[in-house]
Amino acid sequence: MHLLVVNSGSSSIKFSVFETVEGAEPRSVLEGELAGVGRGDAELTMRPEAGQEACAKVDATTPEKAIQAVVDALDHTNLPAADAVGYRVVHPGAKLDRHVRISDEVLQELDEAAEFAPLHDPVAVEMIRAMMKRRPETARFACFDTVFHETMPEEARVYALPQPYRDAGVRRYGFHGLSCESIVHRVRVESGGFPKRAVIAHLGSGCSVTALVDGRSVDTTMGLTPAGGVVMGTRPGDLDPGVVLYMLRQQKDPNAAASVVEKMLNHDAGIAAISGMANDVKVVRETAAHGNAQALLALQVFTRSVRKAIGAYAWLLGGLDAIFFSGGVGEHDALTRKEVLSGLEGLGIELEDAANEAKAIGVRKVSSARTRTEVWTVPAEEDLMIAIHVERMVRAGEELNERLEPRGADRGDTP
Repeated sequence: MHLLVVNSGSSSIKFSVFETVEGAEPRSVLEGELAGVGRGDAELTMRPEAGQEACAKVDATTPEKAIQAVVDALDHTNLPAADAVGYRVVHPGAKLDRHVRISDEVLQELDEAAEFAPLHDPVAVEMIRAMMKRRPETARFACFDTVFHETMPEEARVYALPQPYRDAGVRRYGFHGLSCESIVHRVRVESGGFPKRAVIAHLGSGCSVTALVDGRSVDTTMGLTPAGGVVMGTRPGDLDPGVVLYMLRQQKDPNAAASVVEKMLNHDAGIAAISGMANDVKVVRETAAHGNAQALLALQVFTRSVRKAIGAYAWLLGGLDAIFFSGGVGEHDALTRKEVLSGLEGLGIELEDAANEAKAIGVRKVSSARTRTEVWTVPAEEDLMIAIHVERMVRAGEELNERLEPRGADRGDTP
């Protein structure tokens, strides 16, 4: 069986093709990206498992043209047509609490979920509908970033707000769930188990910290939307609600106030706002190293917020057996890890400098032999997790069809 995984953003589509054999982990046979969705000169790149990377300029001015470009490119490979497509969708809304096969009813739920994630979900839904037109016969599934966090206790999910808002679905959902689940999966595959009390710091353009017990999420920093929690590339993380009210009152056009502030909080805040630079931690670090005070301050605010979140979860869990860093920054920026964990030797957390600064990839330990809390870097494999869930749902659906029973759905709990 061959599965296509589509991970769409506001201006790009990442896609992967996996080959599956029952009883084995899906294997990636092609990875690709379409950068510049919305433009007539978007750049499409494909990297086959064995072969030369191919690049081309394509017309991606609309979601339909973007999907058409991806499908056309895949049609020109020697790979079989996909048996199913899995889509990463950030927010499922208030009613969906598991990964699901996409139906008209599910699409309606996703349309309604746009009020919770107006910058994320509409793009994903447009891509799904565009693919449905191009490949109507292909089974399709939605995998959500929130499902992994459904194991959080109620006290971790509830906001202290009036009942009508809570009834409408205003609660802490958590995100980066597919990334977190992939880390739990990979560590279990490679070591045979997972630490009792752990924290995952997914640090990239978007950042979150998640507390886990026995590999299950019990709390996480992101809430109703991916804008909350720790400081991020262009998002401020948690704010005093009064700050948002102040910003709304400052807008001259009350009809546009909400959209202006929403854009500001998602695209014009965070590290980029403090540093006055582009959203690139590597560049900010280089500038800070040359004495730029604002760049240095941005990094200090960022790493302090992550340090505070990990500290809070260490207290909540009664200690930590392991800390896992992932995401582009968490996995590859040794200085971020060092700044977040510096001075904690008395609490049993100590990095091994040589291991931390090495450029190795994959799952690797970066803490010293003396540490009581192990520190690891682990690549996020969201596409792999989507492929795993889609394969499970396809095979479950086939079994249920044989029994003439309704199709099931996959909650996404890691076994």
